[in-house]
Amino acid sequence: MKIRLDQFNPKEGLDRGGSLLVEMAWYFIKMAFFTTPFPWPSSLKCQILRLFGAEIGHGVVIKPSVNILFPWKLIVGDHSWIGEESWILNFEKISIGSHACVSQRAFLCAGNHDFRKPSMPYRNGPITIYSGAWVGAQVFVGPGVEIGEETVITAGSVVLKNLPAATICGGNPATPLRPRWKD
Repeated sequence: MKIRLDQFNPKEGLDRGGSLLVEMAWYFIKMAFFTTPFPWPSSLKCQILRLFGAEIGHGVVIKPSVNILFPWKLIVGDHSWIGEESWILNFEKISIGSHACVSQRAFLCAGNHDFRKPSMPYRNGPITIYSGAWVGAQVFVGPGVEIGEETVITAGSVVLKNLPAATICGGNPATPLRPRWKD
């Protein structure tokens, strides 16, 4: 067998971006205010995220049961929404533009492993969701992906490559289906 997980180095290819103490504090705060189904006000959650280094715009809505790994690697523009049970695994920066929507149970996954190497080191990449985009319910977005401005990703899709602006995209893997607007 070629796979050697005993040789995996958790420090190779991952900059956690914060101290262990800050990360531990975040986990306790996250459990109390973010991953809970209790509907804490979005304004409070935004203030907490800013205290932990996130760049959060005005009028952002964050629903209950949202899991954010590292707030200091998160940027969210004005008037954007993050839906219930969304998972933001931001080993690298995740940027969500203004007036964008990440629907319930979406999984923004900026982390991965290189399965072609026996020790399976990290193979991470940032995710950018441009302004006006809508990531539908239960969509998976992989590392290194950019979703174009005003693009819609249909529910249940798997996004593994960049997608163009103002387009409805869907499927596994997600591909452009048709223009969003009929101009």
